Amino acid sequence: MNINKESINGFLKQCERVLRVSKKPDAEEYKTVAKVTGIGIIIIGVIGFIIALISQLLFYS
Repeated sequence: MNINKESINGFLKQCERVLRVSKKPDAEEYKTVAKVTGIGIIIIGVIGFIIALISQLLFYS
């Protein structure tokens, strides 16, 4: 990978462009994202718990 001044300047310009178009979420959008994230974490935890429970029942009985 060749890193030079032009590639660094290009990366910084892309970062600046992203920061210009991004915005701070309002309260309703923040709550929605928090709820979806929380539900996703809970679902992944339940799936992991079920897999652990099944493996204990199958292999340690």
